[in-house]
Amino acid sequence: MRGYPIVISSPSGGGKTTLVHRILADMPKAAYSVSICTRPPRTGERNGRDYFFVSKPAFERMVRKHELAEWANVHGYLYGTPKKFLDAKISLGYFPILDIDVQGAIQLKKKYPDGVYIFLIPPTLRELSRRLRERHTDSAEEIKKRLMAAKREISMAQQYDYVVLNDDIDAAVERVKTILEAERWRAHRAESRLKALR
Repeated sequence: MRGYPIVISSPSGGGKTTLVHRILADMPKAAYSVSICTRPPRTGERNGRDYFFVSKPAFERMVRKHELAEWANVHGYLYGTPKKFLDAKISLGYFPILDIDVQGAIQLKKKYPDGVYIFLIPPTLRELSRRLRERHTDSAEEIKKRLMAAKREISMAQQYDYVVLNDDIDAAVERVKTILEAERWRAHRAESRLKALR
């Protein structure tokens, strides 16, 4: 059985990274798709685990060589998904989980329409602002930019298959797990099982 990509997006501070790691821990055939990016590592981030940190010229070479399944400029830095990794995992029956921006998700949906696309929303923009401030990773000006971007991203959420409220991380994880279990049993995904019974 072929796998398919599972894409989780949210505004910055929406909780997607925490949620993705919780899903990965509970889903045996899931594989985290490590993005490539041009921004400097944050405290505690490791190259190859959290992101592949590359220079802008190196990233642009990958774009020219069509090595990325999607890429986007997010808050002034370039982010992308390595196509070779994604295709290899899918063909082996794994489910690559991508924690990516709206721009990238929309590109990916055109190339991988069989994927599952989930947009995580905060309960309010005030709560999102609080989460961003409590991370202590961004300046007040940067937080303001991220909140403006959040409004734009939320306006694009209807292009996803599902919208999940993250008012409580445990509840949000359960909502996503329910979606993923239901997706496993969609009729077109169960074709090989149906053939065996026929």
